[in-house]
Amino acid sequence: MAVKLGNGNWAVKEDKLLAYNDNSGLFFNKEFDFSRGSTATYVGRDGLIASAASDTPRIDFTNDTKGHLLLEPSRTNLFEYSEDFSTWNNNNNAVVTDNFTTSPDGTQNASKFTFDGTTNGNVQKPSTVTDSTQYTFSIWLKNDNLADPTQVWLAFRTSSKGQYITVTNEWQRFTITQNASGTTEFPRVQTSEVGSIFAWGAQFEEGSYATSYIPTTGAASTRNADVCNNSGSAQDFNSEEGVLYAEIATLAEDVGSKQFAISDGTNSNSIKFSFQPTANRIQLTVKSNGTTTVNLTKDMSPAVTNFFKMAFKFKQDDCALWVNGTEVGTDTSAAMPLALNTLRFDRGDGANDFLGKVRNLQVFTEALTDEQLEKLTS
Repeated sequence: MAVKLGNGNWAVKEDKLLAYNDNSGLFFNKEFDFSRGSTATYVGRDGLIASAASDTPRIDFTNDTKGHLLLEPSRTNLFEYSEDFSTWNNNNNAVVTDNFTTSPDGTQNASKFTFDGTTNGNVQKPSTVTDSTQYTFSIWLKNDNLADPTQVWLAFRTSSKGQYITVTNEWQRFTITQNASGTTEFPRVQTSEVGSIFAWGAQFEEGSYATSYIPTTGAASTRNADVCNNSGSAQDFNSEEGVLYAEIATLAEDVGSKQFAISDGTNSNSIKFSFQPTANRIQLTVKSNGTTTVNLTKDMSPAVTNFFKMAFKFKQDDCALWVNGTEVGTDTSAAMPLALNTLRFDRGDGANDFLGKVRNLQVFTEALTDEQLEKLTS
């Protein structure tokens, strides 16, 4: 086996993510270069929101006891104050009490929204937008004593562009995505019930899905994109045969053409995994000296936002794609790439940076049997 990453074995430091090689029972560091020109948040092993320094990889434990590498695009929280709801508008007798209780980051900085039963009581933040552009509003909420916690309306406007949510006695992040109407939208939490709920960590970002929390304290703030590449060397990979294995999930069903690859540092010789622009479709390709010799796709169900296991066996005239314990595609007339020497979270040459969650990634230097592939991906 050449390079392994994750599977509960994580080590990070500034500018580096540690992978490893365990041939002969020995461990050899195989570092990925990593960059992100800003701080960024993640869910720590203790379940609390934490912050990673600039250029430091994030191992996120959201609903995941083993943790996963989180790779996200650049996003901006357009709210100037993400935790100070005294700057928001209170309508129809809604009352805001800031710093009332402990928030998901473990400090007493969460607010209480109190409603007296007046129709459409709400706390909202008028926000400048671009007409017809897609935005996502997210916020952590927790029930205190609301009469009917199923009747909370999370919305961009009062009577449309929203949805009812059920607020529970545990902190939960709720999100809604809509196309803007006009040049001002009104992200809000609204109810006609009597009682109170707790709120923390509001985010309003341009895009089709919510990304990790970006705190703000007086101005909009941007989290830069994660970039992770350049692990291994020529002696770690076998250009003639092997297996590329990953346990992964994407950030959205249609995240776009985002890839990771074993390559020679170019797009001309590569073994490449892709999340495709078509929703819930994955693709495995092989390029040899600039020519695509393998092209296998699979439409996934359930959605690729759920973790799944895939393995791609590559060998001259003997390639196969396995997903969740089943062989889903083969190619028996395939030439292999030349001079593989690096594992990168892009298409092999710096383009199409991978976006998603990586729980486990392994490269084998020999092709595995069908029995082994079934067991590996089950």
